[in-house]
Amino acid sequence: MPVPVGANVGGPSTFDKFKMGAMMGGTVGVIIGFIFGSVNIMRYGAGPNGVMRTLGQYMLGSGATFGFFMSIGSTIRSDSVSQHAEAFARARRRPIIMPRQYRQYHPSSNT
Repeated sequence: MPVPVGANVGGPSTFDKFKMGAMMGGTVGVIIGFIFGSVNIMRYGAGPNGVMRTLGQYMLGSGATFGFFMSIGSTIRSDSVSQHAEAFARARRRPIIMPRQYRQYHPSSNT
């Protein structure tokens, strides 16, 4: 059955953004874990676990941590889009108080 035109116009759901953030964060975390783990293994040695297990621990720990925080950040950022748009529109509107050149002059009665 064909998909009707205009279906899913709203974009990805919050859960889709959560998954996307987790994938991006996990990928970056694994790469950073590989780099830092390799440098630490070259500097201090692999220890009793061996090179592959130690490098895997660095990669898994870094990927899980960064993926977790990136997924939460993606969810929070996509949670209140309408509030941000409304605040931006309020900040860009014309000021309520008119500049001095447009106000009528009322002399004070102190003279």
